[in-house]
Amino acid sequence: MTRGRLILAVESSCDETGIALVEDGRRILSNVVASQVAMHAASGGIVPEVAARAHLRWIVPVLDEAWSSAGVAWDDVAAVAVTQGPGLAGSLLVGINFAKTLAYVHRKPLVPVNHLEGHLYAAWLADETRELREPLFPLVALIVSGGHTFLVEMRDHLQYRLLGETVDDAAGEAFDKVGRLLGLPYPGGPAIMQAAAGAVRKDVVFPRAWLGDSFDFSFSGLKTAARRTIAAERGGQGTEAGEAQLTQDRVAELAHGFQESVVDVLVTKTVRAARAVGARSIVLGGGVAANRVLRDRLAEAARADGIPLVVPRPALCTDNGAMIGAAAARRFEAGARAGLDLDARPSLPLARR
Repeated sequence: MTRGRLILAVESSCDETGIALVEDGRRILSNVVASQVAMHAASGGIVPEVAARAHLRWIVPVLDEAWSSAGVAWDDVAAVAVTQGPGLAGSLLVGINFAKTLAYVHRKPLVPVNHLEGHLYAAWLADETRELREPLFPLVALIVSGGHTFLVEMRDHLQYRLLGETVDDAAGEAFDKVGRLLGLPYPGGPAIMQAAAGAVRKDVVFPRAWLGDSFDFSFSGLKTAARRTIAAERGGQGTEAGEAQLTQDRVAELAHGFQESVVDVLVTKTVRAARAVGARSIVLGGGVAANRVLRDRLAEAARADGIPLVVPRPALCTDNGAMIGAAAARRFEAGARAGLDLDARPSLPLARR
């Protein structure tokens, strides 16, 4: 059997240790992820040093499982790819040094990848659960996660123009914070989505930060409004989990109102941006893209405008090695290579205005 270009990809930008083998940037041969969610749940957020140490613990077992699942040999591998940034410095360095070692020992080219570009190129991945429908250029991509919320225009592969970004907090960070205020488990995004689904009354309305005609986002004001509302609901007894507990019904209603505010702004600005640039498709990526309400609402709005929406299945929206392999295939083809002096870039940008 003749194989296409096979890339072994390493992702360790935050709290997921991911290694995948991806063929031609599209076909996933294996994609293994070791999650640290349970480890960070007690603190209600990611502790950077703990995350880096967990990557050290799991990266070899993850490689072993990915390798055995793919059923390939090192002679089949064209390159080793790794996330260079953005992300947590310690976590990035674990993956980078591991990938450097693999590339050096097996004499393979080393390809650096932007983590955010990986989220975008997850839309080009196909597996047994989804038939590949490639996005059409020009396109608008909304990447929304715990650390990032932004809109970019793509006229072709690897060509980006920043249309808008968060001016303060990312949507995922807002979900986590409000989830804690409501006494919900970490991470806040899935917990709020689940709680909101149980809302009977849907009359709680939180503010939307439209920022005029801008494609930028802001969620800090929404967080403040949620904090004040929850404090008032508790009779001024405090805003942290464990203080003056709310009823389950009220938590559901508040979660629904908060989620509606976030989704409304994300969907409205994305569709408006797509119209402005004449997009032929919309791509949705990032961890928050696993939110079923956001996916459904954006699909509905895009369909009303006659614009196809391409969104990976939820497991490919959260951090994983396959998305890095998909982006690396394009970077490898474009000639991107790194030496053994490759270093982490925690604030690596994807695009500029």
